[in-house]
Amino acid sequence: MIRFTKKQTGDAGENYCAAYMKKHGYKILDRNYKKSYGEIDIIALKDGVLCFTEVKTRHSNPMTQPYEAVDYRKRRRIIKAAQAYIAENRVDRYCRFDVCEVITDIETLKLLKINYIEAAFEA
Repeated sequence: MIRFTKKQTGDAGENYCAAYMKKHGYKILDRNYKKSYGEIDIIALKDGVLCFTEVKTRHSNPMTQPYEAVDYRKRRRIIKAAQAYIAENRVDRYCRFDVCEVITDIETLKLLKINYIEAAFEA
């Protein structure tokens, strides 16, 4: 059985999510926006709304739902990074925080399911 690293699994999930978002009318503005205190996986624009998307990738039949990994501490880090992005880019529009759950096959990393949750949490 082939074992993929967490990075390989995460990168595959982010690529699947980005493709899903493009297919559904999102314009990707940035990926892996990093600050010392947090990171945003995908920043995109759709219908005038700036979306900060956290991608959580798990293999088939996970013990917990991927969105459960976006706990209070993780949300605070994402919000802080989003505030920096907004300030740096002088954003003056409605923003929201989304979570994309990506489920892949454990042996091939083939996409099995995507669950995109709009407005998954608030600042």
